[in-house]
Amino acid sequence: MTDYKNLLFDKSFVDGEWVAEFEEKLDVKNPADGSSIGSIYNSGTGLLQNAIEAAHRAFVPWREKTAKERQAVLEKWFSLIIENKEAIATIMTLECGKPLTESRGEVDYGASFIQWFAEEAKRVYGDVIPGFSADRRVVVIRQPIGVVGALTPWNFPLAMITRKVAPALAVGCPVVIRPSEETPFTALALAKLAQEAGFPAGVFNLIVSDEPAAIGEFLCESELVSKISFTGSTRVGQLLSAQSASTLKTLSLELGGNAPFLVFDDADIDAAVKGAIASKFRNAGQTCVCVNRFLVQDSVYDEFTRKFTEAVSQLKVGNGLDEGVQIGPLINKKAIDKTKSFVEDAKEKGGKIILGGEPIDDYFFQPTVISEATTDMKFAKEEIFGPIAPIFRFHTDEEGVQMANDTIFGLASYIYTGSVTRSWKISEALEYGMVGINEGIISTEVAPFGGVKYSGKGREGSKYGIDDYTELKYLCFGGVK
Repeated sequence: MTDYKNLLFDKSFVDGEWVAEFEEKLDVKNPADGSSIGSIYNSGTGLLQNAIEAAHRAFVPWREKTAKERQAVLEKWFSLIIENKEAIATIMTLECGKPLTESRGEVDYGASFIQWFAEEAKRVYGDVIPGFSADRRVVVIRQPIGVVGALTPWNFPLAMITRKVAPALAVGCPVVIRPSEETPFTALALAKLAQEAGFPAGVFNLIVSDEPAAIGEFLCESELVSKISFTGSTRVGQLLSAQSASTLKTLSLELGGNAPFLVFDDADIDAAVKGAIASKFRNAGQTCVCVNRFLVQDSVYDEFTRKFTEAVSQLKVGNGLDEGVQIGPLINKKAIDKTKSFVEDAKEKGGKIILGGEPIDDYFFQPTVISEATTDMKFAKEEIFGPIAPIFRFHTDEEGVQMANDTIFGLASYIYTGSVTRSWKISEALEYGMVGINEGIISTEVAPFGGVKYSGKGREGSKYGIDDYTELKYLCFGGVK
């Protein structure tokens, strides 16, 4: 195992200093066996207020740096993360359980947003609009929105931070980050490397707290915070929206999903199976874009189910640090129990458990395939967040689209077809922010990530991802003669 301990820190990072509010410490456990990774000093809204004030003080000096100056600091941060990839990946696997190969991939993926937005910092363009009279000139510019609060989940403890704060920092906004208390060590490693990269004091702040509700409410109600970016459940996103109403705060929300994976009768079934495995079982099914429902056309249902089940049976479950492991643990016992409840519900309603279906212990759950799934089962409406693959049957294209759209969510969706016409028509009909066509892995820094309906609002990544961190300002020059 690589030496990762030089990147383990036990305090929050505020105004350029490592500090804590309370003497109490939080114990961070390895979800693969329940062992302690280490402990971190807990903090609350007192230290959070200090962080917000520090960010507010740092705003104007950071905003007034040239885009090229901010770019240089971001690129240094990117380089430091890549240099320390193995250590960061090890920390990530220890605290969130995903296989080490996936953790390495997340370091690369998360760092890519820093590199991308470092370059985009120089491309925050405005417009010159034809004047509405002979003696007037109209110009539109973009300016940074202000202090940004970032609330991030445990399942992508690095990438969910960088995807939010890289565009904020690039355009000139200081940040205050609250990572999940389940996975704070990865976040603190990022803070250390941000410090080394040379961000001025107050520009990058990170608070570790086991009171997410209090931290979220405080950020939402603070008049010194101009924007909130949150990834998590729809329920919490709705709560944050309500709490932000009094300050009319701008929000970006990446919320729950119920991703359909449609396999049509003209699909390459072997390719569909490969894409299905990649999309469903990443991080043991604990991602917001993981497939929640496999919708397979009747004429290829049996073939897909047989080949898919065989592929799932070959997946290796175990500690993410062990060689060849493809599926790690669920994050905690509550997640195990929830996953089990989906299986029991499906069995009661006529689903056939053709592979798995049981917890292995308090940490791992068998990769599970359920055939003859029906729309009255819980996972037809609720997000699974576990290694369960329910397979539904449809007959016509119209029925497949109707089943796919029959959910309040609209984040990611996937289709497999050999027809260009079908791929266009189905993609346009799906009520989702993202569609993978003959592709099971769609996340990239160059494309806009986000959903519609109850899956949130706003986009992260791509040239569009920087817009939410700016305000438009209209300048009218008069007296031009």
